[in-house]
Amino acid sequence: MPTIKQAKALTITFLTPVSLGSLNGSDKEADNLSSIKKLTRGTKTYPYVSSQALRRALRDQLGVLGHSLSEGQAAKEKKGAAITKCLPAEYLDDDLFGFMDATKGGTHKRTSPVRVSPMLALDPYEGDLDFGTNYMSVDSGGTPNIFETEIHGGLYRGTLLIELDAVGTSRIGEGISAAQIDKPWDLKAAEKARRVAALLSALQHLWSSGRQSRFLADISPKFVAAALLTAKVPLFLESVTVRRDGASGDAGIDIAPLAEAIEDAKEIMVAHCFGARSGLFRQVPEGCLTVGQSFEAVQGWVNDHYGA
Repeated sequence: MPTIKQAKALTITFLTPVSLGSLNGSDKEADNLSSIKKLTRGTKTYPYVSSQALRRALRDQLGVLGHSLSEGQAAKEKKGAAITKCLPAEYLDDDLFGFMDATKGGTHKRTSPVRVSPMLALDPYEGDLDFGTNYMSVDSGGTPNIFETEIHGGLYRGTLLIELDAVGTSRIGEGISAAQIDKPWDLKAAEKARRVAALLSALQHLWSSGRQSRFLADISPKFVAAALLTAKVPLFLESVTVRRDGASGDAGIDIAPLAEAIEDAKEIMVAHCFGARSGLFRQVPEGCLTVGQSFEAVQGWVNDHYGA
């Protein structure tokens, strides 16, 4: 079995049930209808939360948890995109999520060590709508504005892959700043462990501010499948599935795909664990921890890997 020091990646796939929400819904209303993002498979459509929205939620939660973030700056060139301070050695979000600063002096960029999949619903969209009325114009002599919002409830699945060997260190062409593009940098092991710990905490307590005023939803993980690997593979991305009870409709974790994924990855597997919130799933893997315990176990791996 590979040793914990040989690990190159940490991957976490999670499930979160949403009773009713409009996750990642549109801010603009076309024909008074606010839609949610969906993809089509066969004759059914499935809502999803984009990877951009998930990365934004993780970044925002890092700030909520008290970490100093690289503030956004206006573009330096006409029609250019807004950027951060682009100082990965100083700011953990520039380090973890990367950036690109394409100025006249050249391109200063960092490839994100944190890879994120969209949060895809495992339950199809059934055409549910919420009806609302905006009365803001009534006092000035106008008429109420009636609008509709697409809503959905069900299980959502997301995955993170963290390149442990890239956190807190430069790759080719990734300098400390635009003025030092070719100057390598490498943070101390304790700081690398601290940054990964911060990201894990943001994931454990994940919350997105988008469309929460009327559709408050908890998207923090309620089932977790985590693995520490010597290869960069999102091991459980397509292996965390559920089976519904025919009578009650209750979801149970499908054990067979998880067991097969672990067996097939034994040459690159350093450690793995599962965690679940009590009472939400009728079936969980043997030896399953609580969600909190699983994140504690993963944090232990990270500390041991970096020697922190």
